[in-house]
Amino acid sequence: MRSIAILAACAAVTVGIAPMIANAQTATTTTTTKSSTTVSPEVKSMWEKMKGSWQQTKGTVKEQWGKLTDDDLMEVEGRRDVLIGKIQTRYGISHEQAEAQVSGWEIKHKSM
Repeated sequence: MRSIAILAACAAVTVGIAPMIANAQTATTTTTTKSSTTVSPEVKSMWEKMKGSWQQTKGTVKEQWGKLTDDDLMEVEGRRDVLIGKIQTRYGISHEQAEAQVSGWEIKHKSM
């Protein structure tokens, strides 16, 4: 029952985030090619700050993606690409969907 509630919440967040992502393309511009993702300098800077304060940041990541384990978060260590991969694996979603979720989360938390 709990997993259904979590899945429903994730779906709701994903649907709610899509318009925010569309409106904030300039703030978190990412370009995805088949082999890699290019992230804007602003987003890179934000993730560098998160790496420095990962102990505090991982709490908000865990709130957003409850299926991620403590071991997952230790592996991520503030690395965006690793986080996307972990989300993709734990939630069984495409890379593009995981990328969209992380982009939406970045918009929400860019003041960290």
